[in-house]
Formats: sequence, C-alpha cells, structure tokens
Amino acid sequence: MINTIIFDLGAVLIDWNPHYMYRTLFADEQEMIDFLANICTSDWNEEQDAGRSLQEGTDLLVAQFPEHEANIRAFYSRWIEMLGDPFHDTVEIFKQLKESGKYKIYALTNWSAETFPMAQERFDFLGWFDGIVVSGAEKMRKPTPAFYQTLLDRYHVNADEALFIDDNYRNILAAEKMGIECIHFTSAEALEIKLKELEVL
Repeated sequence: MINTIIFDLGAVLIDWNPHYMYRTLFADEQEMIDFLANICTSDWNEEQDAGRSLQEGTDLLVAQFPEHEANIRAFYSRWIEMLGDPFHDTVEIFKQLKESGKYKIYALTNWSAETFPMAQERFDFLGWFDGIVVSGAEKMRKPTPAFYQTLLDRYHVNADEALFIDDNYRNILAAEKMGIECIHFTSAEALEIKLKELEVL
C-alpha cells in the first residue's frame, strides 16, 4: 500500500528552461540551440547538479571556449531568468495529495545546491514537502541508486510503499529497479488519471 509519494521537481512542478534567458542574448534561435547543445550542455549542467561548484564548472568551460566567455558566465550569473512559472495543474494535484493527509510527500531533485535556494524563495509550495533531497547537496544525482537510497534511509521510507513521479524515463527505470512504483510524468492530466487508477488520488 502506497503511503509515500516522491516528486521530481523540474519539468514536473517547475518550468525551468535555459532558452528563456538565452533568447535575450542570441538574436538567432539556431545559434542559441547550437550553443546549448555543444557548449553549455545538459551533461555539463548535470555535473553541477552532482555537486561540482558553479565556479569550477564555469571556469572549466571558459578555459575550453574562451571566445564564448560572456555567454558561458551568463548561465549561472543570470540563472534565475531560466525559471519559468510553476506547472499549476501539477501543483494542484500535489495540493490535493497533501491535503488528504494520507501520504508523506518528498522531493528528489537533480539540482545545484547553489541555485536551489533561489527556487525555494520563488515557489512557496516547496515548503509543503516533508523533506527534499537535493543532488548538489548530496554530491550525487539520479539515476545513481545511492541517491534514491539516501531519501529512503533518511526518511525511513520502504521502497515497496513509495510512488515516484519523474519526467525522465532514465530516472524512472532506476527507481523501478529498486522496487519503487513509478509514474512517468508526461502531463498533469495523465498523472491525475494514473493516480486515480492506483486509488492514490
């Protein structure tokens, strides 16, 4: 029986996209896309999510691509501009689950420890969680099994009593291997249907 729900944050509850900021720096959309695909890549950003400092990550890229220094430094100096709005429909589902009083609700997020406080200041609903495990603070990230285990151990959660919601299928597969039931998030509407099927909502 499910008594614990674990949410991912980015692309599930929070809209975060580097395009929002970089569109103010690049006049040409394709140039921006190429920059993010080849220089400030998602793999590079994930290293900061895994605990590398923003300074170290930035300096590494500037040394590799000095001609792009200004745009590289903008990634974290203007990071707050990459935050969009909450996904209100998903937040409403979170609210219903919270108000039911039936579940402990946690967040397990790949996020830099240095930028996460900015999100906490902006989004009040982050205060609704019974606990949040941030990859940058733990110096490991999804889909590393030990990162999931950190949440389970810290909050005394049994894997077979937990439900994990994430938009990244890689992260879903890792959680399933640990015996955690999962919902691969694609939309709030689909999530609501699945939660009702599972008799969670």
